[in-house]
Amino acid sequence: MPPRERAYTVRTTLSEASRQFTARHWRLLLVAMLVLLYFAAMRGVQDFWARGLMLAHFGLFMLWQPFMQGQRRLTLAETLGVAVVGGAVLFYLNWWMLGLWASVLAGLVGGKVFLFQARWLRVFYLLVLFYLVSLLLLWIVPNGFALGRLEPEIVALVQIGLPALFMVMLVLPVESDIAEPQIVDFFYSTLIFLLLVVLVLGAFAFMTLGGASYGFALTYSLLTIAGVLLFLSLAWNPRAGFSGLSMFFSRYLLSIGLPFEQWLHFLADLSRAESRPDEFLRLACEGLGRLPWVTGGEWKTAADGGSFGVTSRHSVEFASPELRVRLYSRHRPSPSLVWHFNLLGQLLGQFYIAKQREMKLQQQTYVQALYETGARMTHDVKNLLQSLNILCSAAAQDSGDSPALQALIRRHLPTVTQRLQQTLDKLQRPQVESGRFVQATVWWEALQKIYQPRGVEFLAGTIEPEILLPKELFDSAAENLLQNALDKRKLDPGLKVTAAFAARDTVVLEVCDSGRPVSGEVLHGLLRGPVPSETGYGIGLYQVARQAEMSGFSLRLAANEAGRVCFELSGTVRRPERAAEAAAARA
Repeated sequence: MPPRERAYTVRTTLSEASRQFTARHWRLLLVAMLVLLYFAAMRGVQDFWARGLMLAHFGLFMLWQPFMQGQRRLTLAETLGVAVVGGAVLFYLNWWMLGLWASVLAGLVGGKVFLFQARWLRVFYLLVLFYLVSLLLLWIVPNGFALGRLEPEIVALVQIGLPALFMVMLVLPVESDIAEPQIVDFFYSTLIFLLLVVLVLGAFAFMTLGGASYGFALTYSLLTIAGVLLFLSLAWNPRAGFSGLSMFFSRYLLSIGLPFEQWLHFLADLSRAESRPDEFLRLACEGLGRLPWVTGGEWKTAADGGSFGVTSRHSVEFASPELRVRLYSRHRPSPSLVWHFNLLGQLLGQFYIAKQREMKLQQQTYVQALYETGARMTHDVKNLLQSLNILCSAAAQDSGDSPALQALIRRHLPTVTQRLQQTLDKLQRPQVESGRFVQATVWWEALQKIYQPRGVEFLAGTIEPEILLPKELFDSAAENLLQNALDKRKLDPGLKVTAAFAARDTVVLEVCDSGRPVSGEVLHGLLRGPVPSETGYGIGLYQVARQAEMSGFSLRLAANEAGRVCFELSGTVRRPERAAEAAAARA
């Protein structure tokens, strides 16, 4: 083994041995402290050596106690307190003082039982607790009551059984990974101490008022306490419909120093009234300043920060990746109040994050509206450009002023001019949608005049003259569907394009071609967003589908097979009487 690895192994072994010695040292210290307490109790409080043993016991307790670190330098007040306790032990030691001290030790040790998960360590502290309770109830309390000579069985149990517990404590294994941290659960320690005090006082009450012997009085007191604890356990979390004491206790914790429900109502009302995240956070933090224990505070985010009120010595802080809040209080905050504020900070942080997401969603919605408006305008301009290209191509092929060319120009130029004016109006007012309607027969005739010369076959069904169509929707749908079919015919010259229209109870516009079906990869995203294809990206169809949805219509791929590919726009009709009723309702 190399020297460096050998040295590391030696250091690791020494460190493990030191840790083992430390754990065993604390255990031996506690056992020695208990042995001194036992001999002091057995000799009696009037014995001079018993007082000396109690002083030695108190000195070992100062080394073992979990409240002050061993390397800490005692202050003058703490030194005086130790001297006062030592003087009381020397001059005023009695059975009741000894019983009170045994109860305090039992509370401290009992508070440790519930903290450790190591098996043998918990067994060790349970044995210590059993020893202290037994010494208290079997020896100290009977002598304090001056019961006279105790039963031989009790004396034998105290003189032989309790010392045997010391041997069991010493032979119990010591976990190598446990350093026995000197911490105490204050709640459990206080509960065990109070239970022991109530047990002793209850036995005294049964002996004084009921004339019972000490054994029966202690039994009655134990049964009474057990019944009360059983009732409290059932009332804490009952099986019936009653919510239980646990609900009241939780409600009490949630209302310590703060009306929790009022704070939630305040946040909800502020969230509805204020949409800006930074302003919402500022007003919410200023609302925290209204609490009676808060003098001021400060908050900070990644982009902003602020403060309110005045600072003080005591503060509590909540920190998260998005928000940091610090509150200043008049007094040192209790642990429950710190936990309470952390809950408030989490609520405030969640509301703040929700406000930020709401603002981002509004911005995205605005950008999406601009994009969709621009995309529709682009397709309108593209369709108008194609119409102008047709006119220019016809004018270039005809050298003279033929009647056919003049008729074509008279037929197309007004439509192109009208469409250009509509596009210009939408560019100037993008937020205002066109609400113009046109009769179904008039729109169908105008569509035939434009596309019949380009080889589109028109099939007319039943068309009622009083049916009104949303002109912008049907113009966009017809132009996009027919233009896509005509672009597809450029790749397949023999392709046949047909347009069918019917307007009765429902309006149906169907544009079909005899070409190849739409491929599977294009079909998956068609009408839901941009998709790549041979003739474009399907943006026009997507825009028409969205426009149809907003107008109460639907655009779908009705047929997709070889020789028959059909797109269908359908929806409910708009009759003049219904339009008049809608106008009257708006008025």
